[in-house]
Amino acid sequence: MPSKELIHQIGLTLIPGVGSVTAKSLISYCGSVEAVFRTPKSKLLKIPGIGEKGAESISNSSSNVLNRAEAEVVFLEKHHITPLFFFDKNYPHRLKNCSDAPMMLYYQGNANLNHPRIISIVGTRKATDYGKDLCNKLVEGLVKYNVLVVSGLAYGIDHAAHHACLHKKVPTVGVLAHGLDRIYPPAHEKMARQMTTNGGLLTEFLSYSMPDRENFPKRNRIIAGIADATIVVETATKGGSMITAQLAAMYNRDVFAFPGKITDKYSAGCNNLIKSNTAALLVSAEDIAFQLGWETETAKQPQIQKQLFIELDPDEEKVMQTLQNTPSGSMHIDQLCYAAQLSPSATATALLTLELKGLVRAMAGSIFKLC
Repeated sequence: MPSKELIHQIGLTLIPGVGSVTAKSLISYCGSVEAVFRTPKSKLLKIPGIGEKGAESISNSSSNVLNRAEAEVVFLEKHHITPLFFFDKNYPHRLKNCSDAPMMLYYQGNANLNHPRIISIVGTRKATDYGKDLCNKLVEGLVKYNVLVVSGLAYGIDHAAHHACLHKKVPTVGVLAHGLDRIYPPAHEKMARQMTTNGGLLTEFLSYSMPDRENFPKRNRIIAGIADATIVVETATKGGSMITAQLAAMYNRDVFAFPGKITDKYSAGCNNLIKSNTAALLVSAEDIAFQLGWETETAKQPQIQKQLFIELDPDEEKVMQTLQNTPSGSMHIDQLCYAAQLSPSATATALLTLELKGLVRAMAGSIFKLC
């Protein structure tokens, strides 16, 4: 019997006009994903940002989207695909901190999407020998740093990066612009299957979703958001790699680019990223390690749990426990509402009090972190 909760989670992502931001708001106000589908239109209209059109879309599409979601759950179970809902503990926490992160991901593989060190490698589909050689040397240099490499499984630089990772036994994840019922381009199917044994395949798209043009920019935001840094190997001044680099910069992630000759078309984009200070100039893997502080990191000592001698009320205890159970020790306020099973007002009050007690601090983008 398919999970009722999972059916509602997938169904929420299928409601026309309901994106990830609206979905989080609906969950926060209604109390749970399932409650969104049970809430009458009259009450939906009272939720800020929903409006007449949104409330009508939710009310009228419930039956259809839940039927489609149930069929998707059957597909996931048959092909051993792991669904990752936004509030699941295994959802990529770096991506979770991006405002436009997808509510649902589908994953086939064995790599940890919350690996301590993740980088994305992107570049042109028309890679030159220079670009392919850079990819090989970069991956070779990254081996000693124990990283997970993410790319888009496309021709060119993506293929070179994944191929080098497989050769060097570096875990690598391909982010797809379609469902997991197919591999695009088909020529990369063998490589994709190899990746699932030391890495994986990740997508936000349901099965039977085609690799349509508009899906690739959506795919790029996952590549940028899931990593600590994005490396642009070779690119012209326009294209998906430049979009990914700009997204990574917008998410406050490090961006690196290999320089090239000023006369080379597929170095022009990298040179421009460096020139505009969007990307740091990259020569070797050691540059990444230095910039991200990997070289200076020492083995972490077991942490001793601090005993809190501050009196907390039940709501404050729920918020503290939720943050303590999160690997990063931080969460968006909407996530806290859902995970702690508190109303938005109760969560906000508890967070304010915990801030005053010096136990949490507010970060940019409504993120709250343990002190």
